[in-house]
Amino acid sequence: MEDKAFDIRPAERICTVNEYYFSRKLKEVARMNAEGMDIISLAIGSPDMPPSDSTIQTLCQEAAKPTAHGYQPTIGTPELRSAMAGFYRRWYGVELDAEKEILPLIGSKEGILHVTLAFVNPGDQVLVPNPGSIVPIRSCHYATFGEKQVGKHRLRTEYHPLRIPCSRHIR
Repeated sequence: MEDKAFDIRPAERICTVNEYYFSRKLKEVARMNAEGMDIISLAIGSPDMPPSDSTIQTLCQEAAKPTAHGYQPTIGTPELRSAMAGFYRRWYGVELDAEKEILPLIGSKEGILHVTLAFVNPGDQVLVPNPGSIVPIRSCHYATFGEKQVGKHRLRTEYHPLRIPCSRHIR
């Protein structure tokens, strides 16, 4: 089978997206800290001093509750992103920059939607597997503003999910 190079470009709407304000500020604070400045950060309510003992005790009590565990609204810890990069290196032989190329998500649906919004323009055609989740189909409808550009194609059973399909895999 001949490998074909694809010309994949970001969607035009990406040009209108600016970096999140607090992301810029946190980078600025990190740079200033690296330069040895003593910065008191008031960003996003993040304290510079540890909480009191009673606060820590209350946090421990709350953390023991089964309902207290959920998704975190952050980019994840550096240790988590480094561990993810290590996983990809070990299992797939892929080198990733943990600071710039890894973003833990709330869930796979969020990732599918955001990747679709980032790379699909109105009028683009999108190939999604069938059977498969409804999420890619809905994401494509959002990205193309509801246009009927989503092609659902049945895939043969020998199709491997980590390979880009070519016409011989489509029935």
